[in-house]
Amino acid sequence: MTVIYRQMILNDISLFTSQPKAKFYDELFMELDLDAVPDRRCEKGRQGYSRHAMIRAIIVMKCECFSYITELVDYLNNNLLIAYYCGFNIVKKLPGYHAFERFIKNFDNTLLKKLMASQVKKLYDMGIVDASFIAIDSTPIAANTTQNNPKSFSKNKFDPQNHPKNDLDCKLGVHTASNQHNEKNYEFFWGYKSHVVVDCISGLPLCELTTTAEVADQSVALDLLENTNETIPIQECTLIADKGYDVKKIYNTVKNIYDGDCVIPLNSRNQRKPKTLPVGNIICEAGFAMHKDGKDSSGSRCRQKYCCPFKNSKDDSACTCAHKNYFNGKKNRGCTKYVTIPDDYRLSIDRSCISFKKIYAMRTEIERYNARFKKTGQERMWVRSFNAVQNLSSIAHIALLAIALAAVITQKPHLRLSLKASLRSA
Repeated sequence: MTVIYRQMILNDISLFTSQPKAKFYDELFMELDLDAVPDRRCEKGRQGYSRHAMIRAIIVMKCECFSYITELVDYLNNNLLIAYYCGFNIVKKLPGYHAFERFIKNFDNTLLKKLMASQVKKLYDMGIVDASFIAIDSTPIAANTTQNNPKSFSKNKFDPQNHPKNDLDCKLGVHTASNQHNEKNYEFFWGYKSHVVVDCISGLPLCELTTTAEVADQSVALDLLENTNETIPIQECTLIADKGYDVKKIYNTVKNIYDGDCVIPLNSRNQRKPKTLPVGNIICEAGFAMHKDGKDSSGSRCRQKYCCPFKNSKDDSACTCAHKNYFNGKKNRGCTKYVTIPDDYRLSIDRSCISFKKIYAMRTEIERYNARFKKTGQERMWVRSFNAVQNLSSIAHIALLAIALAAVITQKPHLRLSLKASLRSA
């Protein structure tokens, strides 16, 4: 009788799983629509494990903030109820390390992007997200290589010619510590970047893209906006970004195509601002006010030209600083300077006004989201291929969206941005 009683206890898988946590995953997967992903391959032969079950399992990995697949495998084997909610047949053997590794490496990322787009569309129809104020930014993802180890004393670990042998897809990138103009604190790394568009009101992602680390942020900004607009309309939006996106093409696209506004600080690009009089005339090195001398429209910009006040003088002592251009032997002597006239949308923005500063302060919402994204185990990768990295990044975004969607539907909207609180209060 005692043996039978013990066997009944061992067969009750609910006794070995935290009930609040099991309830959390039950609610999470109930609201996760995987219709955009085929559950089985169309080819003949062995089909392997269910794709839906594998995706749910990796979502569990991201929710539990596991960095390695071995942790996920142990977790599922010790919590069979959660493995059952994922869609696995717990009577049979659960997938091991190599099964998950092959799935992450070979799965088609476009299917995951469709899944994320369907989640965003559902949240948009529910009125949770919109595109009134959107922010765009990127976060670095370090590759799984010893050359990213800060304790490594190799002198050439960030030499472009010394590419990591264990990850041939990663590239050399640079990450700055802040967005200040005079910030010189930066570090190199081998790896990738996760670019994301976030709704600043709800704090949820709208679109994501993974690239190698050498890709500049502004080069993929327009593609992200286009992909976001295909999911939900971003007409009349306000785009918030740091000075890394201070590119004229981004301003013109947002203004002309999406009828929106840009709140982006001006990138001086190491340009020195000359001393001027209150009326705008430049003061030369000798301390004299320079005169206007027409406009220069070469290239795609219009500049006001300023010339030396003694350009037609024959007195060699008129220039007190003895500038080299004053003794050039030409009819018009002296130095010339140019000031760009703000005739385009980028330069016409008043970045000193209160409204600009208040709207730009909303950009901290994307910093908070990137912090939550990194906590899911995305700060440093354990995989060693580009497709695997972008698949894990996409599933991390999908997991954070699924948590928000489940929190709203279960009437717990205050938990949509907190992973740990959602696990505790399930």
